[in-house]
Amino acid sequence: MKGRALWVGAAGAIVVGLVACRAADPGDAPGADPGDDPGTIEHQNVLIDLWADGKAAFGIFVPNERPLTAEQRRSGERSAPVYTREGGERLARNPLYDFLFLNLEGGYDPGAVAAIAEGLRSPDAVGRKTLLVRVPPIERDGEEVTRARVREILALGADGVVLPHIRSPEEARAAVSFFDEAGADVWSPSNPTGEILAMIMIEDAGALAMVAEIADTPGYSVLACGIGSLTRALGDREAAEAGNQEVLSHSKRVGVADMITANARDIEERVQQGFLALLMQGPEADEVIRIGRAAAGR
Repeated sequence: MKGRALWVGAAGAIVVGLVACRAADPGDAPGADPGDDPGTIEHQNVLIDLWADGKAAFGIFVPNERPLTAEQRRSGERSAPVYTREGGERLARNPLYDFLFLNLEGGYDPGAVAAIAEGLRSPDAVGRKTLLVRVPPIERDGEEVTRARVREILALGADGVVLPHIRSPEEARAAVSFFDEAGADVWSPSNPTGEILAMIMIEDAGALAMVAEIADTPGYSVLACGIGSLTRALGDREAAEAGNQEVLSHSKRVGVADMITANARDIEERVQQGFLALLMQGPEADEVIRIGRAAAGR
């Protein structure tokens, strides 16, 4: 299909091979009207239009609304996190956030998805925030359970689902099939008019060894390295960062976005390297995003 390379600002320009909706041949998209002007396409999902312009998007982990008590800090005991519609409404009013990342990897909770999705669609929202939901790994709960969760999450109003610890090309293809079976209109290089984001994560040594083949899986939107998990798997932060950069190079090669966590020390560098989604957490998150936005020309 046709596409123009996106340029991400750095000390020298970095060519990102992201096939963007605005530069695509509309005839390449299933169901597209060949008479449509691709230059006029605007997505509900703000991340897609940002990426089409070669601009990084910024977001945070949805914060747990149940703070730890002093006793829990001492004992290490944890209670189930709490997420509410009111919490989503507060996040919706923050103009710095392009997306929110609801992490349910440790414990799936459809009520949390419904609450945050409803809160983000508040009439007081500043812009439309993209909601991404991370589920437990396929290897933990199985394909049938994960397939049902993808369908449920999208029905509850999320804009995308994150599949962590993808271990092989076969598992990547299974992950993509969950979206197909849910009838999701997934944005990908072959479907530039899509609205839903399908994200797969490389977090294990075995998966890293097969990253090229995993990256070649058709029909997904975001390829990312879970650098914390990969560091633990490899026992070496430098090796994990090398793996992270390898995942980034493959995301550019196949034309999908890459997401990475960032902080005040590395946010500018991550933008310059060409990561198109930057994820923050903690009390410094807003200030880090301001730094990142300046680095990205936003």
